[in-house]
Amino acid sequence: MTVQPEWPLYEIFVRGKRGLNHVHVGSLHAADDEMALRHARDVYTRRNEGVSIWAVRADLIVASSPDEKDPLFAPAGDKVYRHPTFYAIPDDVPHM
Repeated sequence: MTVQPEWPLYEIFVRGKRGLNHVHVGSLHAADDEMALRHARDVYTRRNEGVSIWAVRADLIVASSPDEKDPLFAPAGDKVYRHPTFYAIPDDVPHM
């Protein structure tokens, strides 16, 4: 008896009718991209709440690790011109 390989995992993102961005709603296994979109539509937009679906193979997603946050984001800290700490703010400017 041969063991069938498991279908790849897809991460599903849906853009709602009132939203401007796609939001992660869950995961599912599918044989291919088209099947992932169809299953995502059936599972995650049953009440017509979506206008767009992204199905992304989980093994293709590249992400930074929270442990790397200091070295990854540290280069922005040495650009003092991005921080308005040396500007004089007039007294009549509210909420600064």
